[in-house]
Amino acid sequence: MQARAKSEFAQPRLEPRLLLTHLDPKTIKQALASLPWKTAMYVVGALEYATITGPNLAYAANKIGPAQIEALYQYGKFQFECGNYSGAADYLYQYRALCTNSERSLSALWGKLAAEVLMQNWDVALEELNRLKEIIDSKNFSSPINQVQSRIWLMHWSLFIFFNHDNGRTLIIDLFNQDKYLNAIQTSAPHLLRYLATAFIVNKRRRPQLKEFIKVIQQEQHSYKDPITEFLACVYVNYDFDGAQKKMRECEEVILNDPFLGKRVEESNFSTVPLRDEFLENARLFIFETYCRIHQRIDMGVLAEKLNLNYEEAERWIVNLIRGLKLDAKIDSQTGTVIMEPNHPNVYEQLVDHTKALNGRTYKLVTQLLEHAQGQAAR
Repeated sequence: MQARAKSEFAQPRLEPRLLLTHLDPKTIKQALASLPWKTAMYVVGALEYATITGPNLAYAANKIGPAQIEALYQYGKFQFECGNYSGAADYLYQYRALCTNSERSLSALWGKLAAEVLMQNWDVALEELNRLKEIIDSKNFSSPINQVQSRIWLMHWSLFIFFNHDNGRTLIIDLFNQDKYLNAIQTSAPHLLRYLATAFIVNKRRRPQLKEFIKVIQQEQHSYKDPITEFLACVYVNYDFDGAQKKMRECEEVILNDPFLGKRVEESNFSTVPLRDEFLENARLFIFETYCRIHQRIDMGVLAEKLNLNYEEAERWIVNLIRGLKLDAKIDSQTGTVIMEPNHPNVYEQLVDHTKALNGRTYKLVTQLLEHAQGQAAR
């Protein structure tokens, strides 16, 4: 994979930045001594004047030629390389409003996304991410490989946004779990399965989609696996609860050392990792739910061991869980067991679930056929 994108803007790193070329000025003084940079400054001034006096960007475009518009792109790129991300985002936005070259406009959009990420403007960055997604999904690429690679770059950039945005854990599932993007992950970036698996574990609302994702983990076990994906395989594929307990400890280390999952929050004099605590809580719930499906009477001591808790902590955790989720279960304190009431599946609910799944698959199939037909017509 290339170290730098076609867009000329650096691709995802922990500290994204652009490499200066020998043609670019390194100081404002050098920029003023260069005719192209003076032209770009003229364009910026003209745009600011148009904004103040009232005429729209179309009026400004009539007064500014292609050379001046191209200089505006270079000036925005120069501001990005100097670390003025706010200025770069503004100039690249104005450039896209004037530019008629779709390839150049896409390059500028990549640059604006990078600038918003570096300024930690997560809401604005999410808007730019969605714009890029629409362009990548609708654009006719010269090769399918280029489209797949663009989707992979987009998913890498999205990690910065999703693990800092308030609704990011839901949004990452919406993006990564789409067929096109999931295929791209399986083809060229299986390491991204870690983040999708984590999002599924901590997001209780997306449990219905987890079943299909488990199949993906099974398919990719030969090419990629880490403690988080192996934990799901232990619980839902192999029913290996001892293995799940060991993987849960390893998951904690993975989260703490991952730059996205291990985000720390300072509270008074303490530093915490919220995602770790939420992950471990939900991981225990996964083990408990699966274990209870295949056992009617469960020894508290055994369950405490499976949950990686001592006896008193396990008892308190299970009591709170039964109350919170209103489970059909009770604790026999004399024998130290948890008794699960039989839960017979509702045939009507099963029929509704299967019908919903069929509608979703039909919609995906029709969408793929339409996109294929449009692509053939465009050629």
